[in-house]
Amino acid sequence: MKTPDTVTLHVNGRPLSVKTGTSVAAALRIADAPRMGMARRSVDGEARAPFCGMGICQECRVDIDGLRRLACQTRCEDGMVVEAAT
Repeated sequence: MKTPDTVTLHVNGRPLSVKTGTSVAAALRIADAPRMGMARRSVDGEARAPFCGMGICQECRVDIDGLRRLACQTRCEDGMVVEAAT
């Protein structure tokens, strides 16, 4: 059985198709929303963006299918729902 070339996830209710194997953090960047969805906020209230890209800084936390997860450590799956602050 061949692996599909793309998967479609939903970010804040909007569909987004990306290549299979893409991380959620990369998908947010592809969607031209590098700060969209990050659960952490700066002291000024602005959304934070992924920093380390390997899960140490915890700046990329988002809600994925109802659970708080690290966007940089989570691969996109078909039908995945990402709820993100904008």
